[in-house]
Amino acid sequence: MSMSLNPLRVVIAGLGNMGRSHALAYHQNPGFEIAALVNRSDVPLPGGLSGQEIRRSFDEAIATERPDVVAIATYSDSHADYAVRALEAGCHVFVEKPLATTIADAQRVVDAAKANGKKLVVGYILRHHPSWMRLIAEARKLGGPYVFRMNLNQQSSGATWGTHKQLMQTTSPIVDCGVHYLDVMLQITDTRPVEVRGMGVRLSDEIASDMYNYGHLQVLFEDGSVGWYEAGWGPMISETAFFVKDVISPNGCVSIVMAEGVKSDDIDTHTKTSTIRLHSATTGPDGKFANPDELLSMQGEPGHQELCDAEQAFLLKAIREDIDLTRHMDDAVKSLAVCLAADESVRTGKAVRL
Repeated sequence: MSMSLNPLRVVIAGLGNMGRSHALAYHQNPGFEIAALVNRSDVPLPGGLSGQEIRRSFDEAIATERPDVVAIATYSDSHADYAVRALEAGCHVFVEKPLATTIADAQRVVDAAKANGKKLVVGYILRHHPSWMRLIAEARKLGGPYVFRMNLNQQSSGATWGTHKQLMQTTSPIVDCGVHYLDVMLQITDTRPVEVRGMGVRLSDEIASDMYNYGHLQVLFEDGSVGWYEAGWGPMISETAFFVKDVISPNGCVSIVMAEGVKSDDIDTHTKTSTIRLHSATTGPDGKFANPDELLSMQGEPGHQELCDAEQAFLLKAIREDIDLTRHMDDAVKSLAVCLAADESVRTGKAVRL
């Protein structure tokens, strides 16, 4: 038994924002030990990691280090191939979202995890966030059918706009961020999405002619629930109502309310929730609301790094305790399917039946 409590050796591929945060999470968790860092170029590493060698070859790092775990935070189009290669080499895998850029590829990764008896955890960071767990629980208590209103727009410039342009070489904003919020919708409704519509506009000459930096999707669910999600990136994006997280049901609504004066390009605002507002539709004999809205303060919330720490702690627990991740993997494929269908709808101008 004591053998299994040796630290798990990890190779981390991709050292952008997320990759560096995950590397720091592994470094700080005594259950892990970093075997190798892999990136196409040298990048500055956060405290505690500085001075570590950065290798160029993913395959060479896996072959020589024979790690227990591989963490993949490269660009989206390489996620599936890297994940399958790692799983077939006998490693557990943590992969950033989106799991892949096609449903066939996403399924291929899930199948490889099952075939090799290895754990696959997808980077759905909001699943580890106490406020989002509370939002989901409160919404489920209200009961459906639901209306979901969600967005995350980011007014970006300088290096942040540079990162957005790089991401858009492979992935549109509604796919990149949308998977988180579709995952939340799916956890609340517990029902199948049946139809998706998408719209997109290219608002900049600095991105490829077949890509759009503003997108909007609408999704219809089997139980009659509906939802929309909106995502825009770039220097032209408005700071007005850039953060809407709202769930409406026949019995009332639950919303995340953002503090005043917060800017959309602050990475912590993408996960921090400030306050959850609960509204009950119940009325008294006079026809007026029976109860005032309840405000749940979410003080002392985890920041971005602490959430990355929580994700890797979950991975460690899943491996050590052999947790069944079937639902986790299926949900990752389902939420991606909706966002990719929206992307297809943007390009064809037609609604997509799922």
